[in-house]
Amino acid sequence: MTDFSTIYKLSLVAVTCLIQACSSSCPVLECWFVQEKAGRGGGLTAATTQEKSLLHVRTDPNRAESRHTPSDINPDRVYFVTDPAATLCHRSLNPPKGSIKKPQCEINPFLPQISSLKWVTPLTDSAFSPMYLQADWYSAALQGLNKQMGVSTIMRAPTASKENNVVLSVTSKTVSVKARLGKPVLLDCGFWVDPSSPLAGMGFAVEWRYQFRGEGRLVLAYDGKTDRLADTQEEGAMLDFEGLHTKGNASLILQEAKVRHSGTYICTVYLPFLLAQTAMELDIVEPPSLSIHPSPLPLAVPGQTLVVQCEASGFAPLSLELSWEFKGADGKTRPLETSSVTGHRQAWDGTFGQTARLELDVSKMDLGTGGELTCVAVHPGGTRRASTTLSVIGFSTPTIEDSMAMVGVALVLYGLIKFVSWTFTSSGIK
Repeated sequence: MTDFSTIYKLSLVAVTCLIQACSSSCPVLECWFVQEKAGRGGGLTAATTQEKSLLHVRTDPNRAESRHTPSDINPDRVYFVTDPAATLCHRSLNPPKGSIKKPQCEINPFLPQISSLKWVTPLTDSAFSPMYLQADWYSAALQGLNKQMGVSTIMRAPTASKENNVVLSVTSKTVSVKARLGKPVLLDCGFWVDPSSPLAGMGFAVEWRYQFRGEGRLVLAYDGKTDRLADTQEEGAMLDFEGLHTKGNASLILQEAKVRHSGTYICTVYLPFLLAQTAMELDIVEPPSLSIHPSPLPLAVPGQTLVVQCEASGFAPLSLELSWEFKGADGKTRPLETSSVTGHRQAWDGTFGQTARLELDVSKMDLGTGGELTCVAVHPGGTRRASTTLSVIGFSTPTIEDSMAMVGVALVLYGLIKFVSWTFTSSGIK
């Protein structure tokens, strides 16, 4: 008979162990504490200082933490952070012990303030600054191992305390994205707000910006309090508004990837007086289409120089290597030296084109009776090949059997000539 009380006790032990394991999985994060140092008069730009710092992360504020501080870290730079959403407990932020690779982490002092952006001002239209803001505020930016996740948090601690609580966190699981031309793209961005914070019920705003080589533009902005999109919304960019309000899903959807979409995207989430943002890289990668001209190739004869071109088109980014290969009748493949490669051309859709030129000297290049000529394009989007048939006439290399047959024919002819000569000579004698 099964002892149900024993099973129940074992179940409680298992659950307790599971909870403890989950709690203990939160890491002690090694970070850099970075802040500006006041300039020394004369209007000089403030210098930046950085110190080693530790973040002891937990999901339960009542759970005891070790207070041991390494000798190389200032005790004032050790912080105890309660993160009920467990965002800072993600596995990419908690490498195995002894691991050389570490997640990136930076902490900065943060100053709550009113934003002048028109899609954010409704959050603080009362211009009332609650007593809740009178505390020590910090922002933390983290990137997990192998770019698995990007995290930005805003933390609050009572003045002169090291006990921080995460108030706002913004995350992305698409820190680095590669997409094909013309395909839909999802740039992940999610946010969490501490429901116990008085700021939680005062609305939010979401903003997406694009940056590339020092230039930027607003992609999309949404005021969640008044349920309005900014007038500068970019064509083909959209949000999942239901998921935004119910799940904190602020992901950006680009309906059709274009070359101009390659660059850095910044997702910023605003609460009254607060903001957190995370950045991600998008690369549009499209391999080239290849064509060989002329096609088909004309018949080649010894002494002729045949000019062949390989045109690569519709590719992005610029990086491309073009080369030629020849496969003879013996089945062996060898590279051919490319005569020249043109510069890049840019098409109306932003993709690039390039042409490789090959000069085939039929007499000098030992092409035999011909074979398969292949253009090879190596690109970040993949390797592409295009082939055509090359036929050489008026040139052949005799086989051993052919040589033996020719010798036999020569002997027969020689014998026939000798016989005829002997016959005529004999007739003359008579």
